[in-house]
Amino acid sequence: MEYTKEKRFPDLSALKINPHARTASDRKRRVVLVWMSIVLVVIVAVIVLAFTSKRVTVEVAIARPARESSGTAVLNASGYVTPRRRATIAAEITSRVKEMRVEEGMRVEEGQVLALLDDAEAKARLDAAKADLKVALASIRELEVNLADAERTLRRTEKLKSEEVASTQDLDRAHAAVDALRARLVLAHEQVNAAQTRLVVAERDLENCTVGAPFAGIAVSKDAQVGEMVSPISAGGGFTRTGIATIVDMDSLEIEVDVNESYIAKVSIGQRVDAVLDAYPEWHIPCKVRTVIPTADRQKATVKVRIAFDSLDPRIVPDMGVKVSFLSGEDASYATSAQSVIPKDAVQEREGAQVVFLVKEGRIQRHAVQLGPIRGADIEIVQGVSPGDEVVVRDLHILRDGQRVKVE
Repeated sequence: MEYTKEKRFPDLSALKINPHARTASDRKRRVVLVWMSIVLVVIVAVIVLAFTSKRVTVEVAIARPARESSGTAVLNASGYVTPRRRATIAAEITSRVKEMRVEEGMRVEEGQVLALLDDAEAKARLDAAKADLKVALASIRELEVNLADAERTLRRTEKLKSEEVASTQDLDRAHAAVDALRARLVLAHEQVNAAQTRLVVAERDLENCTVGAPFAGIAVSKDAQVGEMVSPISAGGGFTRTGIATIVDMDSLEIEVDVNESYIAKVSIGQRVDAVLDAYPEWHIPCKVRTVIPTADRQKATVKVRIAFDSLDPRIVPDMGVKVSFLSGEDASYATSAQSVIPKDAVQEREGAQVVFLVKEGRIQRHAVQLGPIRGADIEIVQGVSPGDEVVVRDLHILRDGQRVKVE
């Protein structure tokens, strides 16, 4: 059997790839790869930009001139701002609140009306007292008329007795009538005095329905509402208020601190004090010791010290936390070469050098500094920081030169 050449070797020419189709497929693949590369580059660029432009929030303090305070801190303590004059205004009678004329934060003057109480009963008692006084006065007039008549009768009886017309019994009876009316007249005068006293009390009760401020100050709390019962004593199972409002004399603010009795010898009246409020850590307030309370707390082993502000400021309010540094006596010969004073927490050691981080135009600038003596919680900077510079005081370990930051 014979086989032809064509059957022995099949024709495979029909299986060839069209060169035009292969070129189009390569072109599409290259386009896809190009676009994927572009997208990847954009994503990477966005991520890098997000990380590099992220701002870190920092807390800063303002560098102060070194000459602002002389002397060094010999003792540190903490306490609170307290007023010497603080009063919770209470009603002098038990009544219901009809109107409140005070709100928290309101400035009040001495004698200003804070609240009005229900005065219906007080007015009724006043009217009754006035009526009692009128009755007492009327009874006096009647007794005076009767006494005058009895005295005339007595004189006639005495004349008749001298003429031996009237008996001794008639004369005694006339004397007794006069004495009785005189006694009743004295009693009537006492009743008038009592009625006048009741009238004064009723008028005072009516006046007490108006509650006024005993001194000028700021209302720091409103302790009663319209419709509530108020009383000078606690009653009613807790449903009766004993206060209307609390007034603070803002001109009497001072600092109260507890000093350990082991260090009280370092404190003296008139001693200079540097105070820093917790709410304003960069604000140093000049003060001086006003008095040292001459008794110790045996439970805490402390002595209470009161410190007066050199000048008051509206930012200072009662019950603020404050840290104080008792300074050594001022010395006119004291001199310093320091440029500025900053908190100790703003200084960090890096690569063997003392550095600080300044905030300039929203970016961190690392500056090497030369340190001076320590002043309590602060430190003198001889070189590297000028007064008015903003220095970072927290989280220094995460900062780097040129980093973008946001001031807290």
